[in-house]
Amino acid sequence: MDYQIKTGNPEKQSSGCLVVSITDKTKLSPTAKQIDQASEGLLSKLIRRGDLERKTGKILLLNAVPNIKAQRVLMVHCGDSKELDEGKFISLMQNVFSVIKTCGAKDALIFPDEFQLPEHELDWNIAQIISQCEDSLYQFNQLKSKQDNQPTKFSRLTFALSNRDQLEEAQAAISIARAIARGKSLAKTLGNLPGNICTPGYLADQARELAKTHKKLSTSVIEEKQMTELGMGALLSVSAGSIEPAKLIVMNYKGGKKDAAPQVLVGKGVTFDTGGISLKPGAAMDEMKFDMCGAASVFGTMAALVALELPINVIGIVAAAENMPGGEATKPGDIVTSLSGQTIEILNTDAEGRLVLCDALTYAEMFNPAAIIDIATLTGACVIALGKHATGLFTNQDSLAVELLKAGNEAYDRAWHMPLWQDYQSQLDSNFADMANIGGREGGSITAACFLARYTKEQRWAHLDIAGTAWNSGKEKGATGRPVALLTHYLLDRAAEIEID
Repeated sequence: MDYQIKTGNPEKQSSGCLVVSITDKTKLSPTAKQIDQASEGLLSKLIRRGDLERKTGKILLLNAVPNIKAQRVLMVHCGDSKELDEGKFISLMQNVFSVIKTCGAKDALIFPDEFQLPEHELDWNIAQIISQCEDSLYQFNQLKSKQDNQPTKFSRLTFALSNRDQLEEAQAAISIARAIARGKSLAKTLGNLPGNICTPGYLADQARELAKTHKKLSTSVIEEKQMTELGMGALLSVSAGSIEPAKLIVMNYKGGKKDAAPQVLVGKGVTFDTGGISLKPGAAMDEMKFDMCGAASVFGTMAALVALELPINVIGIVAAAENMPGGEATKPGDIVTSLSGQTIEILNTDAEGRLVLCDALTYAEMFNPAAIIDIATLTGACVIALGKHATGLFTNQDSLAVELLKAGNEAYDRAWHMPLWQDYQSQLDSNFADMANIGGREGGSITAACFLARYTKEQRWAHLDIAGTAWNSGKEKGATGRPVALLTHYLLDRAAEIEID
């Protein structure tokens, strides 16, 4: 998608589709007023006649409006301007692009400041408009024998500004939003690929290919033989039943000073999760291809980072494995030794994400990081607690929680701070090892985070449980690309701190 910026009178703009807003029941925006005047009151007439329902998100597409250069005018009702919030704005833009991509227009023109929310600046509006535009255009059909014979003609979106002083802000917003869109698209595609294609080895190859796109990014892959020598017994216990060997993938972006401590992102990359010997129910098990969406988000964030060329050091680590019930698979009751030297009684082989992550987190310490953030589709309990709207955020430092929550709000990729109290740790007690890998039904997402906390005691660490936000089920089944936007904004904020210093 091509994004452009221009200024000028709306009635004189050539466009396949001009988007105008209506607020407070029948109030025309400045652009809509100009279109109404040029068309001899057509818009006002249609509103009085009731052709545009007075409800947020309702739209009316007009063709060949008199005295207007644009081929089409899309009237968008924004409802009461005082009640238009972020969620309604997102839904509204989804409706807009649903129409634009199917109406035959090759391009569209929108005045972003006329849809602006009081609590947000212009850059937020532009970023969210681009996000919804890209989401509406994303398709995963490369594995279908017959591709879409009538792809959308829509290929350019122009932001019309009423003030030339906004040009620099708008251009910066477009650059960031495009980078995030690139990252989300990569994360979605990796998540949507089936387990017979997207294996640990496939992810390793994708990391090598990504490293070829920028001289500041390099990739190394640790194989099972080296993992054994290092003592990664927890990670290897997950891949033991699979013919697909595990991979520990390390992507190293050196954009900052040589001696600057890196931000480290660690992604759970279980490319398919049967549950192992603790076999999952068959219903919806196909969705366990999404169990590597934490890894996918690391890939997506690294892709966005490369596009933005941020002046910071970032390391992306992906712990990739397949969890299968083979003849050599780990059994409930088995005890393994992690890279940290701590022993784990594996009471449930379906609690495997924390096993691949704990060794990756210990490995991450060798980089002397400024912070470690792990991202994982870790627990169904988090879905029960927060649903599909918010990512679960756990951390051993409240200041890091503040930074991540801020980034999530900036990106509208929100998280919710969950407790990580010492009270929960006793649920992981084991009679036979240093700890068990599950802590019972109560507070399942919390005890999973408590498990990981035992491997990050000396680090500034946060855990993002994305089990509810990483993919959609049902008719709209597919990966969402979350939390690439949150993570990218977190890194943008860290880069801004460096520039200020």
